[in-house]
Amino acid sequence: MTELASTGVGRRSLLKGASALAAAGVTTGLGIDVLGATGAGASTRGGSHRPVSPPELVPVKDRATGLELIKLPRGFDYTTYGWTGDPMGDGIATPSAHDGMAAFRVRNGRGGHDRRRGRDRELVHIVRNHEQGSLSGAFAEGMTYDPMANGGTSTLVFDTDDGEFVDSWASLSGTIRNCAGGPTPWGSWLSCEETTLVNGAVRHGYVFDVPADGTATGEPLRQMGRFSHEATATDPETNITYLTEDSTPSGLYRFVPKYRHRPTGDGKLQMLAIGDTSYVTYADAGPRDYGRVHWVDVDQPDPGPGETSTVQQGIVAGGAQFERLEGIWYHDRKMYFVTTSGGPFNGQVFSLSLRTGRLELIFSSPGPEVLDAPDNICLSPRGGMILCEDGSGVEYLHGLTQRGQIFRFAENAAVLNGERGFVGDFSGSEWCGATFEPKHGQWLFVNLQSPGITFAITGPWHKLGL
Repeated sequence: MTELASTGVGRRSLLKGASALAAAGVTTGLGIDVLGATGAGASTRGGSHRPVSPPELVPVKDRATGLELIKLPRGFDYTTYGWTGDPMGDGIATPSAHDGMAAFRVRNGRGGHDRRRGRDRELVHIVRNHEQGSLSGAFAEGMTYDPMANGGTSTLVFDTDDGEFVDSWASLSGTIRNCAGGPTPWGSWLSCEETTLVNGAVRHGYVFDVPADGTATGEPLRQMGRFSHEATATDPETNITYLTEDSTPSGLYRFVPKYRHRPTGDGKLQMLAIGDTSYVTYADAGPRDYGRVHWVDVDQPDPGPGETSTVQQGIVAGGAQFERLEGIWYHDRKMYFVTTSGGPFNGQVFSLSLRTGRLELIFSSPGPEVLDAPDNICLSPRGGMILCEDGSGVEYLHGLTQRGQIFRFAENAAVLNGERGFVGDFSGSEWCGATFEPKHGQWLFVNLQSPGITFAITGPWHKLGL
């Protein structure tokens, strides 16, 4: 793993060096201000000044099934749960197309008291999206927006002491293409529809609030905009929610609530603008400091068919256009977000400081061997980033450390020959929904979208700077 200084590296030399390293089997990192570090000599918080070594990935057996589904660094372990079709705790079959997730500590949650051992369990609730996109009918009742739509969410319960899943249930239904979303400071998951489909008199393209300890009402948060949503991240100091849009052109939005104590009530939708910069990510190889940003209002956040879209309203007002914005995550007064198709080689990471209002491009993929089309992202409590890859060929989870080092952390090796009722090579299925348990960050929860499997991964994260 090699670091390149953030100053004095031109675009051509950066790409030439990265290509040579990739050909030699070495992953590439940029010694730039990534996740709180300050240049090539920076260290991870409380860690060593030495860079970590790129890990060898080896096949590891699933503790639940005995199958070798993924490859991980030595010392890491995992278990799976909630395969497509498995009955959940409420008797409903697990929907397919697993996608974005977030994990929450919930006091006295379902399954909280272990009668066998006479103790309270240390439980985590994980709310999981299902990016189903048909009008074949809702998979659950009582939490339903559109009875014809088959997308939604389910909620899982994980015992961190015993390292096992203990419960699950349907928590939102009647939605379309629930791709990503984000956790909130008020203990819920904002589940987002990646569509603007209209089913008769029912519009889709909204955000839904799903409490981590129960079920949703099925009512959309129309004030957060109607567009092809991807992910959200909420600033816990202001309850302002930042939203990405998976389309081209796309905008980076924020929803500013009128009253902080009512963060999903009345408010204003705005789109990020950068001086007179119209296009942000089409050619930049990075790193780049775009300076201070400002925000322009989107006057009609809930446009109907034939009306001006939110992104076009923002562009007319001076908003900046991105290319397929996807994952976004809050950490230490910064918003980190990615463009799946941005830059010369499909993949960029940006940082927006909530303290200074400055936008920076902090990493741009020098080639698909290093990073190919990042999608969902998350940060660990230690500040390391996990990027879910949605490119071509075999798919990987990548780690990005505070030193700016990027490396492959997990390889999709799922080939099934009738196990659990599935047949085929699923190694090209995208990784989705990476999220760490919030207390200690010792468990990473993540999905393979097809055939639809949820993983809980644990191991010596500190050795990798994650």
